[in-house]
Amino acid sequence: MDLILKYFPNLTAEQQERFAALDGLYRDWNAKINVISRQDIDALYEKHVLHSLSIAKIVNFKPGTEILDVGTGGGFPGIPLAILFPMVDFHLVDSIGKKIKVVQEVASALGLQNVKAEQARVEQLSTTYDFVISRAVTRLKPFLGWMRYKIHKSGNNDRPNGVLYLKGGDLSEELSEITDRYRVYDLSDYFEEPFFETKKLIYIPKK
Repeated sequence: MDLILKYFPNLTAEQQERFAALDGLYRDWNAKINVISRQDIDALYEKHVLHSLSIAKIVNFKPGTEILDVGTGGGFPGIPLAILFPMVDFHLVDSIGKKIKVVQEVASALGLQNVKAEQARVEQLSTTYDFVISRAVTRLKPFLGWMRYKIHKSGNNDRPNGVLYLKGGDLSEELSEITDRYRVYDLSDYFEEPFFETKKLIYIPKK
């Protein structure tokens, strides 16, 4: 929790309680259904929670924003962002049912009314959203192809609607495959922990 407060010092008491509860909830559920690697569970707040919240350093979502989290796994980045933005609607999807069960149970235990978790493939979804968020589910080119018709044309945020994609390492080859306009943010500009040295957020606004 100290790590979260270090970078997000203005949390309400309810937000602090919810963030603090994540450790116990994920340890409990991870013992039943493995959604986080064994070595990462001890670094939950750095490698999963804070990494998810890095999106909030780029876009401060306004109330009423609709967000799709694709390949959410155990609920990242959707769950931490839903705690931070209680007036924003989050739809978390993953093709693996047991992972969605964990997300549903965590969201219920936290009392998050702004989270809908569903076992689904993204191509099955007929709704559109302001932003699509994800953590490295595949290469960017096919991912953007899937998302082409999932994003509203207009929105009320300070940045145009689009894709916010978290990924690490050398992305030069991958980025050379896409023709969309994009911007790359180095997360080391926002967080000083060594984990973030190679982590990036790619923002692709809708054409």
